[in-house]
Amino acid sequence: IFTLETLSGIKEIKLNIMDKKVESVTVDMGTPKLNCKSQIATENGEMINEIIDIEGKRYYSTFISIGNPHLVIFVNDIKNVNLQEIGPKLENSSLFPEKVNVEFVELLEDKSLRMRVWERGSGETMACGTGACASLAAAVINNYSNAENIVRMDGGDLLIKWNQDNGHIYMTGEAVKVFEGEMDL
Repeated sequence: IFTLETLSGIKEIKLNIMDKKVESVTVDMGTPKLNCKSQIATENGEMINEIIDIEGKRYYSTFISIGNPHLVIFVNDIKNVNLQEIGPKLENSSLFPEKVNVEFVELLEDKSLRMRVWERGSGETMACGTGACASLAAAVINNYSNAENIVRMDGGDLLIKWNQDNGHIYMTGEAVKVFEGEMDL
């Protein structure tokens, strides 16, 4: 276990080792926040399964902050979401003074969650760790999922667990070697 300083605070990281090889990594992502008046311009600073109307289309939306703002929207068929069109409109909505990351989530037959993400300032990306955590938290709050589930993204799967005892959410992903090198210190 070691710690890493990030823009959203210090994260505790656990390496899951088998046969002297890191197989997966678990990160304590902290506590999801539902009330965050600095990141959402609603009267009470919350949004749980509430309608956002964008050009006549209604999106039932849940706002979660995982150190950064996320808007989670559950859909029946994620393939039919035109993320390139709707993502920027939701990201830049006046409801979100700091802009917002947008996750569309489909509940799959195996009970896992399929997520696509529009990241503020970046556009559609293949994966988002905080977005996966926000999606699981929103699924639990809206009674769509247990507190532990797999979130499937184009960039890979993550196991997300929301510990109801301490309120923290944990993200576990496969460790994959992408390069090897040396550095002079």
